Amino acid sequence: MAGQIPQDFIHDLLSRIDIIDVIDEHLPLRKAGRNHHALCPFHDEKTPSFTVSQEKQFYYCFGCGASGSAISFLMEHAHMGFVDAVSALAERAGLEIPNEPGAQRSQDHTPLYELLKRAANYYSRQLREYGVAGGAVDYLKSRGLSGNLAAEFGVGFAPSGWDNVLRALGSSDEVVADLVRTGLVIKKDEGGYYDRFRERIMFPIRDQRGRVVGFGGRVLGDGTPKYLNSPETPVFHKGRELYGLYEARQGVKDIHRLFVVEGYMDVLALAQFGVRNAVATLGTAITKEHVEHLFRVSPEMVFCFDGDVAGQSAAWRALELALPLLRDGRQASFLFMPEGEDPDSYIRKEGGAAFEDRGKAVPLSDFLFQTLSKRADLTSLDGRARLVEIAKPLISKLPEGGALQQLMHKHLAEIARIEPEFLTTIIKGGRQAQQGASNPRRGEGGSASPSLVRSAITLLLQEPTLATLVRDPSDFKDADVPGIGLLIEVIRLAQAKPDITCGAIVEHWRGTDEGRHLAKLAAVPHHLSEAGIKEEFSGAVKRILELRNRQRRETLLKIAPADLTTTQKQELRLLLAFSSPSEAGTTEEMEKLG
Repeated sequence: MAGQIPQDFIHDLLSRIDIIDVIDEHLPLRKAGRNHHALCPFHDEKTPSFTVSQEKQFYYCFGCGASGSAISFLMEHAHMGFVDAVSALAERAGLEIPNEPGAQRSQDHTPLYELLKRAANYYSRQLREYGVAGGAVDYLKSRGLSGNLAAEFGVGFAPSGWDNVLRALGSSDEVVADLVRTGLVIKKDEGGYYDRFRERIMFPIRDQRGRVVGFGGRVLGDGTPKYLNSPETPVFHKGRELYGLYEARQGVKDIHRLFVVEGYMDVLALAQFGVRNAVATLGTAITKEHVEHLFRVSPEMVFCFDGDVAGQSAAWRALELALPLLRDGRQASFLFMPEGEDPDSYIRKEGGAAFEDRGKAVPLSDFLFQTLSKRADLTSLDGRARLVEIAKPLISKLPEGGALQQLMHKHLAEIARIEPEFLTTIIKGGRQAQQGASNPRRGEGGSASPSLVRSAITLLLQEPTLATLVRDPSDFKDADVPGIGLLIEVIRLAQAKPDITCGAIVEHWRGTDEGRHLAKLAAVPHHLSEAGIKEEFSGAVKRILELRNRQRRETLLKIAPADLTTTQKQELRLLLAFSSPSEAGTTEEMEKLG
């Protein structure tokens, strides 16, 4: 969906919207110098560290690292999807969202949503009318589910029979085709259609706007599969949706904690006992999109899994997905069920208060070190060295410079029985070794090259019009310097869009590693005058070009003169002619070229 909105439109939209007005409607901003400040809405704090720059059209929290454009703010604070956030801003600006030229036009899925809503109502009626005869009501009562809660979650029943939904909803070829698109009916190879769901308890799955997008069905009796979900459709994607999230947000005004369970009945059982802040994945492993979505809703997540091997494995996957998203103010922990129990049975035995007892959940950091410690012999030097080696890449996934990463480093040093400063040296040394291995030609002056590129990009984000000082960014393309490709792209974007803002530049790389890197650089303050920032940028560009020329010259000098092409000889003559007189071999090499 996001890819179907043209980037040009997003740039134009952000140029017409003032981020100050957008954010000020949600939390009071106070002017302080060039920027506006407020208490961060994404983590608890007593001293304002949330900064909004009208000049950059960008916000950044120095406490938890939250950052972005007006679009990002609506997504994070108002829990909107990307398209909904763009739509809200477009409506505010009086703009109509176009489709990407040459791309497939966004389809109107309203008929599918309407059909799924009708199907949900149909299944709900079947539960009231035939649920007793079909055994569905007895099953739900045996699980302790009240009629009121079943009605709130829209629980229904698909009776036996092969064409109930077809006869109830499919009155035309067009509707039948949409029934197939929603996955409610299946087309037979030999012709004709049949209902997908039969003799099952039906659980409607709603998106964040409350629209029914799919169903989960639990079989009554011993049939297989035990649970059957809607297939992937134009409006339903299992890797994105979470059962119970819409109901949780309706039932709890400010969600500060979310329980992530595995089944529909787990969510309902918890809700029946007053735990209204639970959601479930839809018969699939938890995904990065799930975790990102959940953290936009709540700062704390508790993953609930069985205590067996499969549960431990699922918990480890959730841990790896959560690590990069644990900026300060966010928490994740794990609640493992006793053997033979699931959240449904456990809460019936122990009650809602016991389930919500924070002391029973294992913090993510403890789970990480407990798991890794089982893979290394901590009684030996070799074992503790192995622990450090396997822990490093995981801890490095945490947001750089955050309090959690620093505390994890300290705890790792304690377990490994080494000085924290020495551990920091080991970790930094490993990073430098990796950079050196991937960039073997950095040589003299090369050590400063990453900071040069970083400086140039940072200055561009402060003042995008600096891009006009670069004649041709492709002059940099042969420079063997980390980040040079991103610098070239930022310059080209700023040259193509003379009025682009810092916020729009970061928005251009939404959801990418480059975008996250740009967001960090955009938060770096500067105290240079207009003339000073131009001088600094021009100096960085000049030194990058000098480095590029030196690297190119060294490459050509490694080739025997007889093997150089005419073009390469001409290039080398120019490079040697404009070299610094102090560089040895210049005169001799020019004489060799003739």
